[in-house]
Amino acid sequence: MSERVYNVLFLCTGNSARSILAERILERWGNRHFRGFSAGSHPKGAVHPLAIEILKRNNYLTEGLRSKDWAEFAQPDAPVMDFVFTVCDQAAGEVCPVWPGQPMTAHWGLPDPAAVEGDEVARMMAFRTAFRELENRIKIFTALPLVSIDRLKLQRELDRIGQAHAPAPSESDANHTATHA
Repeated sequence: MSERVYNVLFLCTGNSARSILAERILERWGNRHFRGFSAGSHPKGAVHPLAIEILKRNNYLTEGLRSKDWAEFAQPDAPVMDFVFTVCDQAAGEVCPVWPGQPMTAHWGLPDPAAVEGDEVARMMAFRTAFRELENRIKIFTALPLVSIDRLKLQRELDRIGQAHAPAPSESDANHTATHA
């Protein structure tokens, strides 16, 4: 008997940074038990170059990534989602499409690294922070005993994960980013 694969959709307004990062991070940490997707309510039409850069620096595949509208996942022929997570506050406040299959939902809001202004080091540090926070949350999520946890407890855990924060970058992380930016 094959093991279940859970479909997870990460939503953001522009689908150019946070949701894209989450999609790829889940692909790695989901150990083939999860398939990651991402979309936006008002997609920018392109993946942010620093999102691509931070993924490449961490040895993630970037081929096939694209900014797409969440309406793609509300179509009858779209994959049925088991989980839908908003990763930005604006998307969390918007009226989402009705998702087939009644997926579990939670808000995992993070500051938008694409909105950070300043030099390249400051902008890259914002992407690094978003990446680490998402990676931390996704590691916790993928370790949950999904087959043995009741729906109410699972919802509490998903909400708790949305409040989790990654450890602050160390000084050596900042130096690594500064020297490789």
